[in-house]
Amino acid sequence: MPVDASPAKRTSASPGGRLTLALRTLRGTLSTLLLIAAPRHPAQVIVLGFAGAVAAGTGLLMLPVATPGPGGASLLEALFTATSAVCVTGLITVDTPVFWSRFGQVVILALIQIGGFGVMSFGTLLGVLTARKLGLKSRLSAAAETKSAGFGDVRRVLVGVLTITLLVEVVLALVLMLRFMAGYGYPPGEALWQGVFHSISSFNNAGFALYSDNLMGFVADPWVCLPIAAAVIIGGLGFPVLFELRRQYRRPIHWSMNTKLVLAGSAVLLAAGTVFITAVEWSNPATLGRLNPGDRILAGFFQSVITRTAGFNSIDIGQMQPESWMGMDILMFIGGGPAGTAGGLKITTFAVLFFILSTELRGGTAVNIFGKRLSRAVHRQAIAVVLLAIALVVGSTIFLMLISDFGQEQILFEVISAFATVGLSTGITAGMPPAGQIVLILLMLIGRLGPVTLGTALALRHRPVLYEYPKERPLIG
Repeated sequence: MPVDASPAKRTSASPGGRLTLALRTLRGTLSTLLLIAAPRHPAQVIVLGFAGAVAAGTGLLMLPVATPGPGGASLLEALFTATSAVCVTGLITVDTPVFWSRFGQVVILALIQIGGFGVMSFGTLLGVLTARKLGLKSRLSAAAETKSAGFGDVRRVLVGVLTITLLVEVVLALVLMLRFMAGYGYPPGEALWQGVFHSISSFNNAGFALYSDNLMGFVADPWVCLPIAAAVIIGGLGFPVLFELRRQYRRPIHWSMNTKLVLAGSAVLLAAGTVFITAVEWSNPATLGRLNPGDRILAGFFQSVITRTAGFNSIDIGQMQPESWMGMDILMFIGGGPAGTAGGLKITTFAVLFFILSTELRGGTAVNIFGKRLSRAVHRQAIAVVLLAIALVVGSTIFLMLISDFGQEQILFEVISAFATVGLSTGITAGMPPAGQIVLILLMLIGRLGPVTLGTALALRHRPVLYEYPKERPLIG
């Protein structure tokens, strides 16, 4: 997130005109929700659900009550913020604690919670709690979004997701509230609000903060940084991993390949990221150099945790070394675990590619991971997702370089952060031209929906083939 983002200049349109535009946006939301009712592929339903949530959030944020002063947010400001919240990204073009009123901040928080839980999962859960029954389309959509093993366990999965979400968020909110009261003298009401907001933003890997400099004021406070980092890690593992750990935490030999890959990959990336960021920034007076050695390690660890998915920052990202940006680009691109609140292309995707490469270099014929053979269909899915993501990142970077005056390193960082729904920024988000901000909006939507919808589409498009063409090998390398 930008650490120096200032509130964008509001337009001079009358409050009545803004209210009319906001109401029109909300009416458009209803039309979108009606489209969802039509029978569609689960991936299409998920896309329409997220679009409806973004449209509703945009309309609410454009209401005059969403900003403290006269007037209100422009369409682009509201749309960018709503998209960033629903996609649990955290990129901002305006200063969250200054530009938005308490009502606007509550709207952002609600969008974060819905987006992190999953729009279709959230809607399906409401159906479970009210009507206590699920239609086939609801089961299909929720199963696709949560990566459920089958349609029959959707209800159990959704209730489990809700339980874990509330448990982690309540515990973290209480810890932060007590710290804000005891360590910083906040009154109980304000401490509770700060704790709740940052708890939901942390577990959902959103990165929104109620401070203009994000969390830089707490860079040396382990009672704030470590609980937030723990919530980010838990949310970033993915709900399937959390479910399995809850059931079989004492029997790792029975863990699935997905759980083992996510846990091993997370440990390696957290350690490598901590060592890399701390080493490169150790003597940088604008970031870690001004801190004592213990606080430097804390800040390096916190930024390593956050970089893979969440978007908080306890040091000034814009003042970091270009080498750090490049290393963080890789961490952001990889992301966290699947079927959770994390972003990126997911640890499992890159782990699959790593084992494919390792097998090929050793001259093997089958890819074996933790004593299990990997399906060849997964090979193609992983390669397709990564290649499409690289093409999108490269194309967006070139386009933004053509329409803005920022450097390639900053733009690449911004593009990957948006696509991986991380939310970190070198401070150029607010300075992007409107066309550039629209590109970032699209990247956030594609990044949040792409791995889900593409993976679902590839998994469900199984067609029996009654013939095969003769084989031939082109020259490789």
